[in-house]
Amino acid sequence: MKIIIDAMGGDFAPEAPVRGGLQAAKEFGVQILFTGDETAIRRILKQDGYEGLPEGIEIVHCTQTVDNCDDPSTVWRKKPDSSMTVGLKLLKASRGNAFISAGSTGALLSGATLLVRRIRGVKRAAVAPALPTGRGRAVLIDAGANSECTVEQLVQFAVMGAHYAELVLGRKNPRVGLLNIGAEPSKGTELYQHTYQQLSQLAQDGTINFVGNVEGRNAVEGAADVIVADGFTGNIFLKTMEGTAGYISQEIKKIFLKSARTKAAALMIKGEIAGFRQKFDYREIGG
Repeated sequence: MKIIIDAMGGDFAPEAPVRGGLQAAKEFGVQILFTGDETAIRRILKQDGYEGLPEGIEIVHCTQTVDNCDDPSTVWRKKPDSSMTVGLKLLKASRGNAFISAGSTGALLSGATLLVRRIRGVKRAAVAPALPTGRGRAVLIDAGANSECTVEQLVQFAVMGAHYAELVLGRKNPRVGLLNIGAEPSKGTELYQHTYQQLSQLAQDGTINFVGNVEGRNAVEGAADVIVADGFTGNIFLKTMEGTAGYISQEIKKIFLKSARTKAAALMIKGEIAGFRQKFDYREIGG
């Protein structure tokens, strides 16, 4: 498998993408193709002890970089030699099996839709991170790509999310829930009521394992393996989880810093605390 990586995308580029790619090549045996400033990429390789290109590593030089302030809908045309645009073109030309970028989400979604194209029949692409829940992880789809959706799009998100949960997270017959303000079929807007009916029909046909509406607190507890929402609702749910987790971590830290006794207790469970914080750190969860 060959993974194309945008070496210039993200807050910590090019160091983080390049070193992440090297680690992936070492741990999983995949081939890596970096797109970006070749001089900068080779400088990082040299810092890590590589005089030349390691086996299985390629570089395609690019002269431009996509910035977060660029217009996502036109940046791929205005910056045709950017590391993101070139990476997407290489994916379309079958030079790799997947493309990864930590750069502008809007630009990546726009470029993937217009350059690589969607699978035939898929109406909209969606952002689908795997969030920590009380029963492991759950796919949230959509988490912000489509603020307004139709019933058909939400139904497609459910099907795509179910496939992702099964193939990537290893969930057999994953439970699909519709994020809503109540569990009853009559809850929510007309859009969500009609979506509930469509998903119920798919469940009767055996297409998906639809478990009905799930409220935010139940979703966090692990009521579903796939949480379906429009991008507006899903993004608020996502950011609320991030904020709550950060708040809880800070409060726990205050408790352990109260006295010498609590500080000693903190030292005894330092590893467990670090694991808890990492589990709920939004920076640890790829989109």
